[in-house]
Amino acid sequence: MKRIIISGGGTGGHIYPAITIYKEIMAILPDAEVLYVGTAAGLEATLVPKEGIAFRTIPVQGLQRQLSLKTLTTLGKTCLSLVKANAIISDFKPDVVIGTGGYVCGPILLAAALRKVPTIIQEQNVIAGITNKILSRFVDVVAVGYEEAKKSFGKAKRIVYTGNPVRPEVLVDTREQGRNYFNLTDTDFTVLIAGGSRGARTINTAMIEVHKHFKNRENLKLIHVTGSGEFDTVKAALDGDFTQSNQADIAKALGGFTYGRATMVLPYLHDMPKALAAADLAVFRSGAIGLAELAVRGIPSVLVPYPYAAEDHQTYNARIFVQEGAAHMIVDKMLSPKDLIGEIEMFMDNPALLQQMAAGALQLGKPKAAHDIATIALEIAK
Repeated sequence: MKRIIISGGGTGGHIYPAITIYKEIMAILPDAEVLYVGTAAGLEATLVPKEGIAFRTIPVQGLQRQLSLKTLTTLGKTCLSLVKANAIISDFKPDVVIGTGGYVCGPILLAAALRKVPTIIQEQNVIAGITNKILSRFVDVVAVGYEEAKKSFGKAKRIVYTGNPVRPEVLVDTREQGRNYFNLTDTDFTVLIAGGSRGARTINTAMIEVHKHFKNRENLKLIHVTGSGEFDTVKAALDGDFTQSNQADIAKALGGFTYGRATMVLPYLHDMPKALAAADLAVFRSGAIGLAELAVRGIPSVLVPYPYAAEDHQTYNARIFVQEGAAHMIVDKMLSPKDLIGEIEMFMDNPALLQQMAAGALQLGKPKAAHDIATIALEIAK
């Protein structure tokens, strides 16, 4: 039996890959004992226990970029977190420790590496985060989501290009299942619009006029996931007929509404794999895991990178997809309703381009990424 610690937190982009890797480990080695280390305040404190994974916390938070009294408090918590992480290592005695990013995994991976416990980190973005850059000097393996990310880890012992883990559910649902779920016909050109779990204000604002423009368009369906914090604003702006669409009952059941014939607006979508299975085109931010899911499904996209991501990593992620012919990119501050209307109409009228870009997306897909990372972790386990 192997004892494994997994750590990663703060955002879904770090947590969902960790959970996916966990599931692959259990598929390979069902008797493995796994402990997840996170923070009490992070999203992982909610998501991880729901998966039935043992969960422990350490008191750590991210460093501020400007020196202040809060920085001193953070440094104090960091020192305490190292002590707590070391105690967890002593108590649990892991055979290997896996980190998927975020400041929470820093102390536990560093404590493990200093005690010669085999360690692996997974970097999702083209531009590596500061925590993973530091950790790469200590850990045994760095698994990168993009080939281009290798240059961020010049002093790492071993770097492996695995791609980014995607939930198995994303690979399972068929196009027919996705279309049936949303009551779509074979001829409905379907666009999935989403800005992550918190939503993307720039995209949501632009989409208001897009919905009005396409309100009564035949053979077009816009599935717009606003994020819970943005939903009421979008609904108030679309002050009109919310009941014409054939998707009205489905939207209502999912907490949303329909607008005219073309639009379904939802605050959140738990079954995103169904929407991915149904989509012909996506309008997305360019977080690494969202892009990985688009790639394995072969979905062309219009990407609007979040401009305030650390090191502007979303722009660099998007550029890889543009270079491979899988996406078009629009800079956040330049985004307008006219841009999105033009992109949607252009793709609707150009199926050959859509097919070509779908092929480009599939070239970037790594459906076995989680399995490969789990395999490497188990190989290096002492």
